[in-house]
Order: sequence, then structure tokens, then C-alpha cells
Amino acid sequence: MTHEIAAQASSAQQKKKTTLLTRFWQWEASGILVALIALMAVLSLTADNFLSTYNLSVVTRQAAFVGLVALGQTLVLLVGGIDLSVGAAAGLSAIAGSLMLTMFGVNPYLVVPLTMLFGMCLGFINGFFIAGLRLNPFIVTLATWEIFAGMTMVITKGYPIRPLGETFGYFGKGEILSVPIPVLLFILSGIFLIWLLTQTKFGRNIFAVGGNRDAAVLVGIRAKFIEFMVFGMAGMFAALAGILFASRMDAGQPSVGEGWLMGAITAAILGGTSLRGGQGSIIGTMLGALLLTVLANGTVLLNVSGFWQRVIVGCVVLIAVLVDLFRRKG
Repeated sequence: MTHEIAAQASSAQQKKKTTLLTRFWQWEASGILVALIALMAVLSLTADNFLSTYNLSVVTRQAAFVGLVALGQTLVLLVGGIDLSVGAAAGLSAIAGSLMLTMFGVNPYLVVPLTMLFGMCLGFINGFFIAGLRLNPFIVTLATWEIFAGMTMVITKGYPIRPLGETFGYFGKGEILSVPIPVLLFILSGIFLIWLLTQTKFGRNIFAVGGNRDAAVLVGIRAKFIEFMVFGMAGMFAALAGILFASRMDAGQPSVGEGWLMGAITAAILGGTSLRGGQGSIIGTMLGALLLTVLANGTVLLNVSGFWQRVIVGCVVLIAVLVDLFRRKG
């Protein structure tokens, strides 16, 4: 009898372990988490400075900038859209925020929220054409990408706007409880979006619209409003990334946001967000942004040519798209 009880207990425990393991692998972000841990382990053994406090600070800050843009891109992908203008929106917003400081004398503590509002308005421009007029999001955001980037150059004539002041520099360079402020804002933004998507009707409607827009409309969901707001939020998060980066550099650089688009889309897809909409993970996107930043940092520490870095990132993008394809088929 004792042996039977022990055998049953062992079987139950083994079944529980199997269930937990199965649930982990069914989690959309499981693969990216395993890949991140493996990559960090390899770099800790091959790159002497990888685990240094300074390097980890650089990695997390850079991940925060790209990650904030990726969070907004995730929302857009969830409704079945895409926003190619987020990098340019980040750059134009950074310039707008810099002008608020240097030309109009706005209080440094108001510049960040006002810049986010400016970025949201840029996103609403996309939302108007895409949600309101039902134009193709790829074409619309490709056009606004050029418009925003062109406006940045028109305003700055290619020159940075500096200095932005020591007080304002705190947002990009400062720390709270040893956590860099951009990283803290990135984490708080992620927590907010997790709550929004899982605990609110608005968040659930985002998944519904992305999963089947026609069915969502039939059950009374205001799909146009959802899409309009999502593009606005994408612009807002891009603007936050842009102005934080300007704060860190103590300058509104015309080049702010260049290269962020590819990283944002890749981070979202690697984290489990589908290009077809209706499926995604905020935690996965955050891990995806961190993975890409660690990968880029590792290539630098290992003295890999900058040309090869672009090849590697391009390969990662292709892998991300293939993973999304196989996930949907599975």
C-alpha cells in the first residue's frame, strides 16, 4: 500500500512538472526568453566586459529606447496594421521637444508629457487616414515616414538643437534607486500595457479587432475608434523614446529614430506578436527588444564588423518572420 501511494504521488508530481513545462512552451514569449538567456550566457563567457555595470547600463538604456517604440508597434500589429513612421515620428517629436526647451522656454518637467502629446497627434494623423478613410496602413505610414523625416530636416536644416540644459538631461541620464530613468519608464509602460490589454474592455477589443475585424464590428465593437487610438498610442510611445534619447544626448539630433523601425518590428515579432493581428505579448516584445540590444552589444564587444552587424540583424528579421509563419500554421 505504501509503495502504491508513493508511486501515485510520484506520478502526480511528474504530471505536474510536465504540465508546467507544456504551459511554458505554449507561452508566446518562451522561445525568446530561452534565446536571451542562452545569448547572455555565451557573451558572459566570451566577452570580458559584458557583465560590467557600465555595459549592462548601456544595454538596458538602449533597449529601453527601442523597446518603447516596439511597445507602440506591438499595439498596431495587434489590430492587424503596421506603422513604418514610428522612427521618423520619434525624431520629429524629439526636435519638437527640443524647440520647446530652447526656443519657447517651456518648463523641463513639462517637455516630456507635451512631447508625448505631440507624438500622439502625429499618430492620430496615421489613424485618420487608416481608420477613418480605410487606406492601406503600409502606404499611409510609408508616406508619413517621409513627411515626418522631411519636416525634421526642414526645421533643423540637418543641425542638432543644443544644449538642452542640465535639468532636462536628468530624464535621459539620471537614475532612481540605481535604475536608469529610461529603463524605469520602459518597465512602467510595459506594466501599463499589460494591464490595458488584459484587464480592460479597450484592450480586449484590440485583440478582437485584430483577430477578425468584421466579426468585431458585427458584435458592436467600434473598430475605427480602436484603430485610431492605437496609432495615436504608437506615436506617443515613439515620442517618449525620442525625447528621452535627446535628453541623454543633450541635443535634439535630426538622426534620432533612424534604425528604430526595424528593431521595433523585429522585437515585437520575436516576442510573439503576429503580423496578421490578434496575437501578441507585451512581455515578449520587451524581451525581444532586450535580445536585439544584447546581440548588437555582443557584436561590438567581440569586434565584429559593423557591416556584419547589419547582416546579422537582417537574418534575425527573417527568422522572426519565419517563426511567426510556423506559429500561425501550428
